[in-house]
Amino acid sequence: MSRIGLLPISIPDGVEINIDDNNYITVKGSKGQLEQQLHRDMIIKMEDNEITVERPTENKKHKSLHGLTRTLIANMIEGVSKGYEKKLEIVGVGYRAQKQGKKLVLNLGFSHPVEMEDPEGLEVDVPSNTQIVVKGIDKQKVGNYAAVIRELRKPEPYKGKGIRYEGEYVRRKEGKTGK
Repeated sequence: MSRIGLLPISIPDGVEINIDDNNYITVKGSKGQLEQQLHRDMIIKMEDNEITVERPTENKKHKSLHGLTRTLIANMIEGVSKGYEKKLEIVGVGYRAQKQGKKLVLNLGFSHPVEMEDPEGLEVDVPSNTQIVVKGIDKQKVGNYAAVIRELRKPEPYKGKGIRYEGEYVRRKEGKTGK
């Protein structure tokens, strides 16, 4: 039994939801609008100020989709009402980030600075030269872009240099020892 799928989703004030017959869901809120096509087999009901997701049968495919569908809807609602953000930290001597208009410019020890254009629908802030904050309403896009930035210079285990998520623990290794 899906424990997540059974939970009802409460709709906050200021969020407007439209679900058509083919499970195409549109969510509008103060931060923006998100649309997504969900699996046609799932039964999505909207009553009062709550959304419930039910599955038609007990087969494995429907059990898998039950919790997923509910979570996708909940993430869309939270995104248009509150928004999402991922914070990254840059660790290393000479490693820094800066914002130039719509571009994120990173100096990560390469022979050239790395320039990245902000994707549509996302906002990238640089509060200090060692911090990057990715904000947006789509949880998947925010997490994916943060992962792309982190991939440029992953934290290495010997000195701990690189880009990491805020609060991420990097397991340190001992270096070589001479005789």
